[in-house]
Amino acid sequence: MSLNAVRKPQVSPAAPARPARPRLEPVTGTATRRKPKLAYALIALGGAMAIGAAQIGLSLAITQDSFTLASLSSQQHELDLRTQALQEELTGLSSPQVLAASAASLGMVVAGSPSYLRLSDAAVFGAGTGAGTSSTVDPNGAGAVGNALIQTAPAETADEADAATGQSEQPLPPAITDGLPSPTTR
Repeated sequence: MSLNAVRKPQVSPAAPARPARPRLEPVTGTATRRKPKLAYALIALGGAMAIGAAQIGLSLAITQDSFTLASLSSQQHELDLRTQALQEELTGLSSPQVLAASAASLGMVVAGSPSYLRLSDAAVFGAGTGAGTSSTVDPNGAGAVGNALIQTAPAETADEADAATGQSEQPLPPAITDGLPSPTTR
């Protein structure tokens, strides 16, 4: 038997039915347009102006705050520098050299060897005499170590020195007589 005799013939599917297209007609006139309402235009314009004004106001406020912040930062930096200078001055004034010189200017002297008192029988051990009228330690003598934090003599403050001379000395820059200095070249 042959395969062609057993095979069924193939049926092609039917094409779907197309709906009828509407017929095109020429446009004879324009459609009537409605007049836009003035209230809607005014509301839109007012909203846009309010948004612009708010944006300008915020921009000005932020700019003003940035200037204020810069001013406060500069002031904080100056105060930090002043605090550091005062801390260095305090460190210099509390150094052993200044304290010893201040004590000597007040008439204080270094005590000699210590004396001890035994309370049970009131016995005194040691020299048992007071300190002499002159100190055995000279804080400004040849054995003194220099201190870079000390700017003025310990017994005399800057105000007393200014009062003694009648004016405060401020270092002046060197005078330029021949124009700006320039390096010499070959």
